[in-house]
Amino acid sequence: MTSTFTKLVPLVLAFAVNGAWAHGDVKCTTRPKAEWKPHTELHEKLTKEGWVIRRMEQTPSCYEVYAKDPQGKRIEAFFDPVTFARVEEK
Repeated sequence: MTSTFTKLVPLVLAFAVNGAWAHGDVKCTTRPKAEWKPHTELHEKLTKEGWVIRRMEQTPSCYEVYAKDPQGKRIEAFFDPVTFARVEEK
């Protein structure tokens, strides 16, 4: 039993690390933060479109949104803070 546990620990850790870096390639904008629209405007826009926002965060170049989309699917999405266009992961 110990050997099975010993083999599983590195595997579990590998999946945890990969999940933490899952969106490392998302780049939304290079424009200065002075040009960014307030995140509250994005929250309002998405709510009107039927999203249920759980949490929003600011990355160095994006707004990151954890929500349920209008179809009820739980998602993590990235939005350009200047245009509010959704940005897909690369």
